[in-house]
Amino acid sequence: MILVTGGAGVMGNRLVRALCKGGSRVRVLALPDDPGLERLKDLNCEIAHCDIRDRGSLAGACDGVTCVFHLAAVLIAADPRVFEEVNVRGTRNIMEESIKAGVKQFIFVSSISVTYPVSTPYSISKKKCEEMVTQQSEMNWTIVRPTLAYDENGGQEFVMFMNALLRFPVAFLVGRGNAVKNPVWVDDLIKGFVELPGNKKAYNKIYAFCGSEEISVRELAKLILELRHRKSWLIHVPVWVCKIIASVAGRITTRPPLTWNGILGLTQNANPDWSQAQRDLGYNPIGVRQGLRRILQS
Repeated sequence: MILVTGGAGVMGNRLVRALCKGGSRVRVLALPDDPGLERLKDLNCEIAHCDIRDRGSLAGACDGVTCVFHLAAVLIAADPRVFEEVNVRGTRNIMEESIKAGVKQFIFVSSISVTYPVSTPYSISKKKCEEMVTQQSEMNWTIVRPTLAYDENGGQEFVMFMNALLRFPVAFLVGRGNAVKNPVWVDDLIKGFVELPGNKKAYNKIYAFCGSEEISVRELAKLILELRHRKSWLIHVPVWVCKIIASVAGRITTRPPLTWNGILGLTQNANPDWSQAQRDLGYNPIGVRQGLRRILQS
């Protein structure tokens, strides 16, 4: 039995489907009112209605489970306290319940942002979670750090970046766009994920899951515009101006078009070494140009 937290999300749903297809028994942990549960109706999986913020609601959720995939997290929030409440406390709760139930392997889906020189509230929360996971000794653990994930349905950060580029006749870019990224196709992420449960090579290791091709933020923006058949001018907005916009917008709206987290994400490199995943798991992702043409080119 494999428990997947966040299994009703876009990425979680894909993982649950892959695990079920591979013959695993799967239990999905999700909020009772999560609309994403509709995606799981055709699957033969158990549903546990729980809130990771509430330790009491998790009682029994891990009974009979041998491996936990912990995906549930908040990526974007106007209030930084949400990262502590959901990401940190939620991880602590599900980890303690896993230990209590005798789970053998705890797989934590972190973020490549934990490697950024300048931290954000989100990356700080993920760092705290990684520390909790690695410091316990009752379970074997595996940590995965995905880069910017994309597919035809998401992920959240990629869609926000693309929508910002396509929102106006003129496309705006934070700074010069020189930061180097290595986006990952969700299909490749899932292929890597399903190699982890019960794999002793993966015990007590940290893997970077990215694509096989580096690309600057500027070139990524140009590629998206090209594949969306947009002739937009790409206007570079100085970082200091973006910071002012983010600061002002954050005070007058709960959904600002630009945030401090977003600025840091677009101006720091995320092109990790993924050779360990290739050696241990046979991880062999495609490049971003090939991947985006599959999902964006009409």
